[in-house]
Amino acid sequence: MSDSEIRHDEADDAVPRWYVIQCKGGESFRAAEHLTNQGYEIFHPVLQVQKKRRGKLEWVSEPLFPYYLFIRLDRLASNWRPLRSTRGVLKIVTFGLEMPVPVSDSLVETLRAHGSEDEDATANVYFRAGEAVEITEGPFKDLQAVFSSHKGEERAIVLLNLLHQQQRLEMPVGHLRRRD
Repeated sequence: MSDSEIRHDEADDAVPRWYVIQCKGGESFRAAEHLTNQGYEIFHPVLQVQKKRRGKLEWVSEPLFPYYLFIRLDRLASNWRPLRSTRGVLKIVTFGLEMPVPVSDSLVETLRAHGSEDEDATANVYFRAGEAVEITEGPFKDLQAVFSSHKGEERAIVLLNLLHQQQRLEMPVGHLRRRD
């Protein structure tokens, strides 16, 4: 290996890159908080979903990737040692290598850009019987329907006028949105 290749590698090591941290089950928020308190730059993408708790609907934050978060480190200046003993952290993700493999900056930037949009604010929403909805995906995309009932947390029954008759269809709740 020539001197120019060694200097190039050292220069790359000094550039902060995004890495993936695997968290202990259900502890990604704790890990994010403790890593932030230690001064690390982290990105923990979350979704706002509506859940039924104690008989009431509430908006709650859930991780987009339940057991993972992103951390920005460089191989030379960052202190990697405290990561393993941070509460909520299981390990830094490696792909068959001893050293962690960085994630592309463009992936994290794409996740950040999409996370700031409110386009999916109506996803995972509980609908009421009789409410007008629009089908957003599948063979009936862009058709108007009437919400009939939930079938579990992720499925719904809608009434759709086809061939001058009301038909009952079952589909994912995520394929529906409230009609404006």
